[in-house]
Amino acid sequence: MTSPALQNAIDSFVSPRRFLAAASIGLPTRATLAAAHADLDLWAASRRSPADYEPTVAATRAHYASLVGVGVDRVAIGSQTSVLTSVFASSAPTGCEILCVDGDFSSMVFPFMQRPDITVRSVPLADLAAEVGANTWLVVFSHIQSANGRVADVAAITAAATRHGAFTLCDTTQSAGVHPVDAALFDATVCHAYKWLCAPRGVAFLTVSERMTDALVPIHAGWFAGEKVWESCYGPAMTLATDARRFDVSPAWPSWVGAEPAIGMFAGLDIAEIWEHASGLGDLLCDGLGIERQHQASVTWADADGGDLARLAAAGITASGRAGRLRAAFHLWNDESDVEAVVAALR
Repeated sequence: MTSPALQNAIDSFVSPRRFLAAASIGLPTRATLAAAHADLDLWAASRRSPADYEPTVAATRAHYASLVGVGVDRVAIGSQTSVLTSVFASSAPTGCEILCVDGDFSSMVFPFMQRPDITVRSVPLADLAAEVGANTWLVVFSHIQSANGRVADVAAITAAATRHGAFTLCDTTQSAGVHPVDAALFDATVCHAYKWLCAPRGVAFLTVSERMTDALVPIHAGWFAGEKVWESCYGPAMTLATDARRFDVSPAWPSWVGAEPAIGMFAGLDIAEIWEHASGLGDLLCDGLGIERQHQASVTWADADGGDLARLAAAGITASGRAGRLRAAFHLWNDESDVEAVVAALR
């Protein structure tokens, strides 16, 4: 039985039928569309200034903090996960090991590979916890893998990192909004909100624990990272924020206008209910296709030549292909009719 809150959220999307691609890009709610249009109208009428956007950014930051279970003082903002990840890559001590996952999204790996004085080692997701060692400075992984939708064993990974004194950095881009996320379990998380959180592209978040803050250099420090933003516009003197805001990258204002109602909506929902709904549809699709249940919101199967993806597109179904596999991603707006449509198109 769908809760009234979830049903209201589902009803806020304009045309979600046959859209199974939230793992690639989310859909805007009516509130996001209205906010974006209003912002453009104000800009066109010469009625916008940079300071006008501060309350919107602050509200969105607070929504996200609530969604992932940390204090707002632990949340920094940015634009892309690779930019936020580069803070960790630049701060890693010479000679340390960065432990990553085979096939993880490039934004979580490539920044570290630009450091020839550190070791970047990738292992299968299932082996990640067992591979943490004495020289591991940072364990880097996605909560849910982009290519295949697999969910990481967070308890095992964080326990192994604790035993060896390593930090953890978790990418929640493929989980926040569809799977419960407790950012307090990790030393740091990064998330781009344009997928399951249905925000415009250009809205990303970093959460960082107090323990890890002291180990990081705020390499992107600019005026928005100042303790007093409007007193930080000109150098050389500058006082950085004392909390996670010191890692802020100045916001792309129109994107945040659209993000605020979307992330506020998800912060008010029971994300466990969304996961049960979405992964349940995923299992129904597995049954319909005669493959083993994956217990995931993103169901994937081999499609090296893209034939199945083309058949879905011909049937008016939007999905995606990654790493030689078809990826059908179910979100809150999908229902059993979407499952039936995929099965009919392929069988």
